[in-house]
Amino acid sequence: MTDSYDALIIGTGQAGPSLAGRLAGAGMKVAIVERGRFGGTCVNVGCIPTKAMVASAYVAQMARRALEYGVVLPGPIAVDMKRVKARKDAISGRSQSGVEGWLKGMANCTVYQGHARFIGPRRVVVGETELTAARIFVNVGGRPHVPAIPGLQDVGYLTSDTMMDLDVLPRHLIVVGGGYVGLEFAQMFRRFGSAVTVLDSGARLLSKEDLDVSHAVSEILTNEGVSIVPSATVSRLSGRKGSLSIEVEATNGHKIEGSHLLIAIGRVPNTDDLGLAAAGISTDSRGFIPVDDQLRTSADGVWALGDCNGRGAFTHTAYNDFEIVAANLLDSDPRRVTDRIETYGLFIDPPLARVGMTESEALATGRKILVGRRAMTRIGRAIEKGETQGFMKVVVDAESKHILGAAILGTGGDEAIHSLIDIMYAGKPYSVIQRAVHIHPTVAELIPTVLGDLRPAVGQES
Repeated sequence: MTDSYDALIIGTGQAGPSLAGRLAGAGMKVAIVERGRFGGTCVNVGCIPTKAMVASAYVAQMARRALEYGVVLPGPIAVDMKRVKARKDAISGRSQSGVEGWLKGMANCTVYQGHARFIGPRRVVVGETELTAARIFVNVGGRPHVPAIPGLQDVGYLTSDTMMDLDVLPRHLIVVGGGYVGLEFAQMFRRFGSAVTVLDSGARLLSKEDLDVSHAVSEILTNEGVSIVPSATVSRLSGRKGSLSIEVEATNGHKIEGSHLLIAIGRVPNTDDLGLAAAGISTDSRGFIPVDDQLRTSADGVWALGDCNGRGAFTHTAYNDFEIVAANLLDSDPRRVTDRIETYGLFIDPPLARVGMTESEALATGRKILVGRRAMTRIGRAIEKGETQGFMKVVVDAESKHILGAAILGTGGDEAIHSLIDIMYAGKPYSVIQRAVHIHPTVAELIPTVLGDLRPAVGQES
């Protein structure tokens, strides 16, 4: 049995459902395939559930600090992990069911549930049904990378996906990986009440960020009791699954005993079981699908969107992939991936928001740059809230006066950064936002102040 469509979408992550809506709304006959839970990583095991748990951890931390604000609580603070999980599941579940209901009720769209595999150019099989389409869009996302560590399968381990099923409080959580995912879970579970140790293979956390950012994030975490072990690659694990006693031996000589092990050292694309070669779709050495500036693959009539194309690893970049494809196909608007400015966040508390170049990257270009910086201890809104950790920093091209990049590590930074993102997309000089009048008291109101206090970068003072 063969079903033919104008467009076939494989995967229901951030790009897929919205693209289905646009294509179906344009009168195309659309099919969309999902082999697991609707909504992809963000809805089920990524942004939405993890940030729901971050919110619970934040409340626990603020409750411990209640007396600082003149609030007296009747007894010691305790965290009920079953209730934390139930709240997270309810929030995530509403999003998941919303995506599923939207797609199944969408006119001109047929939903197939099962594993999709290419059997030829523009030919896919799902179960016993063969699907053909003039246009195929691969939106299959990624999964946590699990390395080959001696003893790993024997002791058992958690990933960012399976952490979502945990409804008990680990006695001692060992996190392998000092990146964004690992650090969010590290702080979260420390605030829930676990002892936490982070093993980072790098000499410092967040090695792609500037040194001042890296050190500040490390200080925030260690001040809360998270133990960070740098230059530590796990060489051996011992213990047995379910014993709640795991010994981790690292290459730097450290030996750590813990109850639970989280592997958080990156993600790999879900492309290894799609039969891509049968359709002439190329992949790189890591399994990502190379695409051009409009997200077309090496195979005619096939596009790759979201995490599987290696052009972004975030919900917002996946959604932008949808916008680029829809603009080109339906709106005669030649949007491109290279128009995108890199921006992302680390959702520890306080959050780190980033856009564009780091100061180090800007200096490496050889251009003259100006840098503005302000500690959160000098921002009224942060002082009022009692949340003064971190700083904001903006990097500007000294000649063009355009903003090259920024980092805001501090309360509200994940929202305030957007005023800088917008001015960068507008292609306007920093003076536009410097002269803007912002609302008081906010974090964003100090961005013009920072821009009014730009100085040559260290080493470029003359």
